Amino acid sequence: MIRRDEYIQRLKPLFGDPLIKVITGMRRVGKSTLLKLIQDELLASGVDAGHFIEMNFERFDFRDCLTAEGMHRYISDRIRDERTHYVFLDEIQEVDGFEKAINSLVLEHPIDLYVTGSNSNLLSGELATYLTGRYFSIEVLPLSFKEIMGTKEPSARDEAFVEYLRYGGMPSLLRFEQGDVKRQYLEDMLSSILLKDIVKRYDIREVDLFERFLRYVFQNVAQIFSAQRISDFLKSEGRSLAKETIYHYLEACRNAYLLHAAPRYDIRGKQLLKTSEKYFLNDLGLRGIEFDNEADIGQSLENVVYLELLRRGYRVSVGQLKDGEVDFVAERGNERSYFQVAYLLASAETVEREFGALERIGDNFPKYVLSLDRIRMDRKGVRHLNLVDFLLGNAL
Repeated sequence: MIRRDEYIQRLKPLFGDPLIKVITGMRRVGKSTLLKLIQDELLASGVDAGHFIEMNFERFDFRDCLTAEGMHRYISDRIRDERTHYVFLDEIQEVDGFEKAINSLVLEHPIDLYVTGSNSNLLSGELATYLTGRYFSIEVLPLSFKEIMGTKEPSARDEAFVEYLRYGGMPSLLRFEQGDVKRQYLEDMLSSILLKDIVKRYDIREVDLFERFLRYVFQNVAQIFSAQRISDFLKSEGRSLAKETIYHYLEACRNAYLLHAAPRYDIRGKQLLKTSEKYFLNDLGLRGIEFDNEADIGQSLENVVYLELLRRGYRVSVGQLKDGEVDFVAERGNERSYFQVAYLLASAETVEREFGALERIGDNFPKYVLSLDRIRMDRKGVRHLNLVDFLLGNAL
């Protein structure tokens, strides 16, 4: 069980606080493991395990608790005294009307409540209404490359990075050695996400058409998105899909944490633009099921860097200049940084393209070019960093 220290450190100051801790993220990214790690931390601090109440709503044991009433009854029956009880509710979106039960429990009892869910709608609608100002949310992402390297020898860095590009960072993959077993695990996981969190939840009836749409999105990850292009592609295959349906599918995938959208940011005008965002996968290994991430190295590296910036707490957008594009504008509080991502700076044209775009930005915020080159090539105030060093936290 890998310690997710990044998340533990963010949650630790809230242990025992009445704020509800809402832990979200795609299926199998490690939300349940994080709940166990939180329990270990609480036990180490002296909390009595007899004051833990756990429910995983995907287990058959709790089939009679999938209503607000059933969940409320189960928890209330196990609160044995006036001391704080620590309640852990896993995959709570399976409970019908869970918002009302949670609201009632926090009003009735001294509890420290942790809930996980695999749908971003968890924090919209009724739950947000009931819990305004009374919850703290955190999204769990797949393992970072730094977390994976924590399980390996430093000499395995290059081989491990290639594996990371091929198979991504789903925690359970660390159990497997063979590539075909890893790929089969990812296929089964993707099927589960599609069935439980998208097709069933959003009542998608033309499943084959949806899967063709998704294949196109996976293939074109990190490219400027166009609903018209998807529509034209499907027409070439003899299928028809309205733009409204395309946007509905995208929203469903985002709600299941399968995709992330990066809006375009007008660097000169300092405002977000409403069209032509880019989409990135929550885990690159899912793309590797069908496509060659190493052959599409530029897209793959952009996806890896995008996820790393999210992990570090940045809001990430795609920079738009009058005469070009900057891969990422990363903002956190009053901080801002600009990033260009390249495979190798192997030609004068590539160097000019990557550095030139950043040099045309008129402000004094930090600017970086990330590539797999081992030799530094800083230029005119733009720093050049080895991409793997950046992922390992050995730069910046």
